[in-house]
Amino acid sequence: MIAPILRSLPELRNATAVWKAAGESIGVVPTMGALHDGHLSLVAAAKKTCDRVIVTIFVNPKQFNNPEDLENYPRTENEDARKLKRFEVDVIYVPSGDVIYPDGFASTVSVSGLTDVMDGVFRPGHFDGVATVVAKLFLQTEATDAFFGEKDFQQLQVVRRMARDLDIPITVHGCPTIREIDGLAMSSRNLLLSDRARVKAPLLNEEMETIAEGVSRGEDFSELQAKALKRLDNAGYTKVDYLEMRANDDLSLLDAPTRPARLFAAAYLAGVRLIDNIAIER
Repeated sequence: MIAPILRSLPELRNATAVWKAAGESIGVVPTMGALHDGHLSLVAAAKKTCDRVIVTIFVNPKQFNNPEDLENYPRTENEDARKLKRFEVDVIYVPSGDVIYPDGFASTVSVSGLTDVMDGVFRPGHFDGVATVVAKLFLQTEATDAFFGEKDFQQLQVVRRMARDLDIPITVHGCPTIREIDGLAMSSRNLLLSDRARVKAPLLNEEMETIAEGVSRGEDFSELQAKALKRLDNAGYTKVDYLEMRANDDLSLLDAPTRPARLFAAAYLAGVRLIDNIAIER
């Protein structure tokens, strides 16, 4: 049975009030739809952890820098609902823009520090949009637990900091990145890749794995980075926004994995911006 699709806050609150009165835990999986196995792995984690599960679908205009990207973002609500059927989630919450940002809405949640690097630089205002909508969804759903993928690791850290700083009583769980069989990190944006570009897309992860293995052996990061950038350029990647090693906790830049670290990348292939990150073994 397909879960009920709720579109208004009163409908949602009527449902959660019953669950809260029964002392049940509530998990939320915030998404922008176009669900793939990565999203569904978060739903599975929520089902395993919580008594009740809400999946939200909202294409958030405040986290898009390019109006064309917002317009082209895939919207597949009916298909998404069918994909969620086997998980037996309790509610699919699909609010309109007016429910999230009603007339006169004038507030923004901004997290400094963690948003001053990587996507925070290349997508100005993006993380303000993320933090604002996630704060709204946390408060609207009254969830006890939230589930985010490590594929968007910077976003995960921003959300964790936001919830902690604002004393929102929720546990934010980070779940492993789900990949295609060839290593490409699953993303709704992958649907925009041409067949030819899709063949080249896994190279980004391959180059990152090569760098991670090298620095784990004590090789110089800058040399490994330069070689990777050259190979990506030769393969047809038109622009690399960043290919960096940063600390897990505060995302500070590192030139060696002297503390728990990850490798982060964002690159353009055939007009599609791909992002990825992997842990570096010490």
